[in-house]
Amino acid sequence: MHDEIKRLVLADDHHLLRRGFRSLLSGEPGLEIVGEASNGREAVEICRRLDPDLVLMDVRMPEMDGITATREIKREQPGVGVLIVTMHENPDYLLEALEAGAAGYVLKDAPADRLISAVHRTLNGESPLNQELATQLLRRLAEEKQKTPPSPSKRREPPGDALTPREAEVLQLLTTGQTNQQIAQTLTISKGTAKVHVERIIRKLGVSDRTQAAVRAIELGFTSSDSGR
Repeated sequence: MHDEIKRLVLADDHHLLRRGFRSLLSGEPGLEIVGEASNGREAVEICRRLDPDLVLMDVRMPEMDGITATREIKREQPGVGVLIVTMHENPDYLLEALEAGAAGYVLKDAPADRLISAVHRTLNGESPLNQELATQLLRRLAEEKQKTPPSPSKRREPPGDALTPREAEVLQLLTTGQTNQQIAQTLTISKGTAKVHVERIIRKLGVSDRTQAAVRAIELGFTSSDSGR
């Protein structure tokens, strides 16, 4: 079944790095490397052809950089997850990556178990972002959106399937960077129930992961400046 084996694409202009990621991830049960790209344009084309579950995307690549490639992929295939692979934890760059549609990032020199964990977390709809950083980035994104309301052409349509009042509450908590455990505690529900709500929200918003659900919520105005933390 398609959801048992998750299909990955590696996009990096360094052959040795791709080979390292391939050998690391190929040994993981439930993961299959289905394609490799050496620049952003190739990554977009491979995703069109193979429709993978997740792309590990380098930021700096020839012909088309990783942020532009992410934007293109997410525009055409919103269900494809993108995990940015970067050398530097630069908040400005990461904010741009989130706006482009990335689920989060992993550092190139991260330990092997952290990289594998980030891949699995993203595929499971969880955020691979450090929570403190996620909160900071989402807050900045919300502030920027409030300063510059979108033009009518860029305004996003609300989701086709309306959110229930409870889902709207959960979504608002997502925009503050809360984990499922924290959402459960805030709303006095079980962690399993919080997870189900998050999964439904992701599906209704037509996004690939919780990070992008939070970004979409900010675009739709689900956060308010006085909504707490």
